Amino acid sequence: MRRLSSIITFLPLAAAVAALLACIEASVHEYNGEKFAAQGNAFVFHGGSEGIYSSAPGLNESSPADSFIRFEKVVFRRPSELSNFSSGSVHAIVFEVDDRETIGGSAYGGQRAVCCSADLAKLGVCKQGEIIHRPSTNNPGWPQVFGASFDADKTETTLLPRSIQITKTGMYNLYFIHCDPHLKDAVVVNGKTVWKNPTGYLPGRMAPLMKFYLFMSLAFVVLGFFWFSQYARFWREVLPLQNSITLVITLGMFEMAFWYYDYAEFNETGVRPTGITVWAVTFGSVKRTVSRLIILIVSMGYGVVRPTLGGLTSKVLLLGGTFFVATEVLELIENVGAVSDRSGKARLFFVLPVAILDAFFIIWIFTSLSSTLNKLQARRMTAKLDIYRKFTNALAVAVILSVGWICYELNFKSNDVYNEQWQKAWIIPAFWQVLSFSVLCIICALWAPSQNSMRYAYSSEDVGEEFDKDDTLTLIKPSSKNVRTPELRLAESNDLLLSDVNLDQEQKTA
Repeated sequence: MRRLSSIITFLPLAAAVAALLACIEASVHEYNGEKFAAQGNAFVFHGGSEGIYSSAPGLNESSPADSFIRFEKVVFRRPSELSNFSSGSVHAIVFEVDDRETIGGSAYGGQRAVCCSADLAKLGVCKQGEIIHRPSTNNPGWPQVFGASFDADKTETTLLPRSIQITKTGMYNLYFIHCDPHLKDAVVVNGKTVWKNPTGYLPGRMAPLMKFYLFMSLAFVVLGFFWFSQYARFWREVLPLQNSITLVITLGMFEMAFWYYDYAEFNETGVRPTGITVWAVTFGSVKRTVSRLIILIVSMGYGVVRPTLGGLTSKVLLLGGTFFVATEVLELIENVGAVSDRSGKARLFFVLPVAILDAFFIIWIFTSLSSTLNKLQARRMTAKLDIYRKFTNALAVAVILSVGWICYELNFKSNDVYNEQWQKAWIIPAFWQVLSFSVLCIICALWAPSQNSMRYAYSSEDVGEEFDKDDTLTLIKPSSKNVRTPELRLAESNDLLLSDVNLDQEQKTA
């Protein structure tokens, strides 16, 4: 567990926000001087990947139900020192993931190449310097390959504007490729491509989430109506814990509303509204942090069996602050910036800190719950013991479901290398929202404001100092000799007095 100071934790967050806000893209993929990279015998730039649902045959781009990929002002540039010769074409190649085997080839079973080599040209299967591709047997007219070449003494060439209609649902990939070894990686691309689904500009994997967030917004409204009505009825009996739950419900309402408006605006314009996205991410990060802190301090018995957290307060706040920063950075990385249905390996760098902190939360929560349950049972506080047992069971089920879903998610992603199951991908983030909402509903049911709320509040009459003693370290080893308590000294004095009376009676008798 890394313990970061407030200044150190703030700097990565500020840097991440500044970097991301400087490069905002959307389903409109913009290219600003992007360079080609050498891959095998080709030079490649990945222009985007998105899941697109098919449009009905016969529709054109003016139809609102049309799906297409449109190229706008795509320009290739080369340095002036390499402009003294004409070159082969710089190609744009668009293909559906099922047709990936139609791209490239190899001679005599050797290494697979994208550009036609001399050996393949001798076999007559392609023209040297061109991209190797074969027509798809499942999708006539695909893959789509077209390009533009540099004339002598020209430093740029323009790809003619065009719109490709999508008539088959699938994961579509765009690559810009050239095979001229003289140009190498000196070529850059500028311009943009627009990717559209029948229902709007949302990428295919994100489209179902717009309706999901609308549903979750309504669910939070229903939960809020129930909670606030109980809160208003029994406001005199409200506990500090119930005030914290009210905060979480309010944050959840704002988070779901912002997410819905974020997706709706993105779907309408094709450009993600940065401000709304950042607000949605921030409300979500605050809600998750506050939720975990509430569960932790309740597990410790705060407000129920102990009045304060004592020396643990700073540690709890440090853990919460670190978790908020890690979560905020991860969510900004995932939701603000270029949108593509391909997830980079660099994401793992931001996921690990959040996963480690979550694991630490779980261990601390269940350790604290075990201690609190033992103390409640020892003191026979049946009402509080009953509610804590139900709380523990709910958390245990949530953890089991989380572990099971993580295993499913790992299996899903490991077996979906080419994102062929993109239509099901929305279920993964949706599950975590449903699970956290379910846990919140259970907590609301257990600690709903009522006329008996004060039964679960801390009282100095039924709780002694033992709740605080067990959470501190013992610095002095207790002595092996018996400790003479006041009760023991009183009993000894009574025995001594009784022995003196008996001795006096024996002397009188003698």
